[in-house]
Amino acid sequence: MILDRYLLKQFFPIFLVAVVMFMLLLSMIDLFGNLWRYLNYEVPVKDILLVSFYYLPKSFSYALPISLLFASAYTLGDLYARNELNSIFSSGIPFWRFCVSLLVIGLLASGFSFFFEDRVVIPTLKIKNDMSNYLLGRHAAERNSDIVIKARNGELIYSVDRYNHEAMTLTGVTIVENDPDGQLKYMLRAPRASWQDDHWVFYSPIIYEWKNSVLVSRFEQPDGVFTERPETFERSTVNVEDLNARDAGLLVEDLKAAGLPYMEVLSEYYHRFSFPTASFVVVFLSISMGGRFRKNILLMSLLASLGSAVIFYVMEMISMMMAKLGYIPPLTGAWFPVICFITIGLFLLRNAKT
Repeated sequence: MILDRYLLKQFFPIFLVAVVMFMLLLSMIDLFGNLWRYLNYEVPVKDILLVSFYYLPKSFSYALPISLLFASAYTLGDLYARNELNSIFSSGIPFWRFCVSLLVIGLLASGFSFFFEDRVVIPTLKIKNDMSNYLLGRHAAERNSDIVIKARNGELIYSVDRYNHEAMTLTGVTIVENDPDGQLKYMLRAPRASWQDDHWVFYSPIIYEWKNSVLVSRFEQPDGVFTERPETFERSTVNVEDLNARDAGLLVEDLKAAGLPYMEVLSEYYHRFSFPTASFVVVFLSISMGGRFRKNILLMSLLASLGSAVIFYVMEMISMMMAKLGYIPPLTGAWFPVICFITIGLFLLRNAKT
């Protein structure tokens, strides 16, 4: 449609300029926030530029919703200020129909944002953080040490000094097994265990158990087979922010199977799917806010849209915090702000000037 092409022609130049400017702004904030540290450690300029380069995908991820918000609000506000929409309204075209192309862009941007975050942003941001920590002499704490895992509905408890991902071995292993009533059946200790085929093999194990009120020890392999997979020990110690959506889902399953707290990780997992919808939500809000002011149309439209976006992100932050603490279900915490603001946008759009 001619009007759709005209609207997109007005929209895209503003959007592209906004994306570039917001990306540069976010990159500069990150760079200057660590610049004094780089200077103290005499980091070469090429390494600083490389760290900034790996941060660009994350900058784009942050800049995308803001740029869509700014470009759609500015475009519609400018059309209202020039009275161009009066001709459109007088021709009988509803306001929502005129803005369908922007809504489609917001929807496509949400889908793109999910895959871009999952496939590009997460790997490059991890590289950026690891490189920055290395250059600044900050070493991450060993996350594969001092591991405690519950299995088999809490009847089996692993305490491991360290898990080696490459060799698939456990060091300093202590296993306690209880009966369904919570009474101790036995305790196994071994300096080392390795994963072979589909179970753990223990080296120089010692088994302690009660017999006739006497603590007895024996040096032999346990009677049972321990089949808790190595990924259980690894995923329980990783940062969910470093995982893509698939691995984050596997982490939730491992934590559930191990009997460990998983509400925070599950909330972040659902948030992976709800957060990309911010692109659609901000476009929807900017459209629904458009044309509601008679004076200072552009300024007031921008302020109202930006204010709504701030409220959306604050509500999202609060709902996610409540979900992680267990006050509300994780699914509700991730999706409540989205559903709430889409409902508000539908109401405002239905009553918009047309």
